[in-house]
Amino acid sequence: MTRLLAELPGSAVASTLTSESILVVPVGAIEHHGPHLPLMTDALIAESVATAAVGRGAEAGLDVWQLPTLAITKSDEHHWAPGTLWITADTLMSVLRDLGRSIAATRAKKVVFLNGHGGNTALLQVANRELRRLYGLQTFSAPAGRVGAGSGSDGEPDEFGMGIHAGYGETSIVMHLRPDLVHESLFERNVPEHLASFSQIGFNGYPVSFGWLSNDFGPSGVVGDPTGSNAVAGAAMFDRSVTLAVEALEEISRFSPRAPSPSSGTS
Repeated sequence: MTRLLAELPGSAVASTLTSESILVVPVGAIEHHGPHLPLMTDALIAESVATAAVGRGAEAGLDVWQLPTLAITKSDEHHWAPGTLWITADTLMSVLRDLGRSIAATRAKKVVFLNGHGGNTALLQVANRELRRLYGLQTFSAPAGRVGAGSGSDGEPDEFGMGIHAGYGETSIVMHLRPDLVHESLFERNVPEHLASFSQIGFNGYPVSFGWLSNDFGPSGVVGDPTGSNAVAGAAMFDRSVTLAVEALEEISRFSPRAPSPSSGTS
């Protein structure tokens, strides 16, 4: 049976979805990823991880369904690069509100935004609460690709924790998923190593974040090091991403803000 909600006839939705159903929305981007990766990189990873995770989750007995991918999102950090297709934060928030309103017309109550683009992260966190308040939905957001920066060991380039865009991880996953779209001859390192000594300001969990555009770090728009990327590593990263997404879906299926009431008769 299909797990793509859009493939169901409309007349079947009311009898198919229940209050236990989990709707997964892949969220990607169409944006510049240097000279070596396709514009669709983030959408490709988000949709591919979602499809695999929904399939595995359904096999494990989860009532999980995949919605169409939101591909054009908030990519204004790459606005300078031809080919980037982006909408404003206000527009994306309006889209998410409208999507929540549509979902609220079904019996499904749980929605997961599986996000492949870091530029959407903060806005999705705001949207989680917005949709909870407006429509009573239980809302979650999670990363699609669970990849870190290259470590500098085992053949990986050292990205000093700053391989966040078109670097080793993303490039390896795309080499696994769509090697025909990767231009290996154009791999070039672009890591802002001068920031590695900062203990407060940085990416990926540092306490002080900052506003940036991708060409702040150089004209290629890359923030990372794709050299050494390979499909074998990408396959391992992809499988780990899917495994963790399924684990998240399983927890979401059991999630409730309130602790369950003690069973009657229990001392």
